[in-house]
Amino acid sequence: MRGILRGLLAGQHETTTAKGAAAETRAAEFLAGQGLVMLERNFRVKGGEIDLIARHGATTVFVEVRQRSRSDYGGAAASITPAKQRRIILAARHWLQRHGDCACRFDCVVIDGNQMAWLQDAFSTN
Repeated sequence: MRGILRGLLAGQHETTTAKGAAAETRAAEFLAGQGLVMLERNFRVKGGEIDLIARHGATTVFVEVRQRSRSDYGGAAASITPAKQRRIILAARHWLQRHGDCACRFDCVVIDGNQMAWLQDAFSTN
């Protein structure tokens, strides 16, 4: 019984991971169409991760991509909690230490069902 349950949960994780990767690809293509140049995907450090890192003119843009098929609990934008923002900011600080300090901002691409929105300057380090 445990093996069956474990198998079902593993399949659910793979599906969630694939959906997340597809959402990130869709967001990256959309942002590229808006003139952003993609620099990196899925930058990870201990304690944080950034889905997409791009350049918009002279500004480095750290992008969180969130997708929700249903709007229960407030939808995709509401899922970017202050705790999640802190983890993104932590990862961004590590990235900037490695690549040089520069002007930057934190954007979000939120996908609710089939609707996508690009939230520029969605949050800050303050």
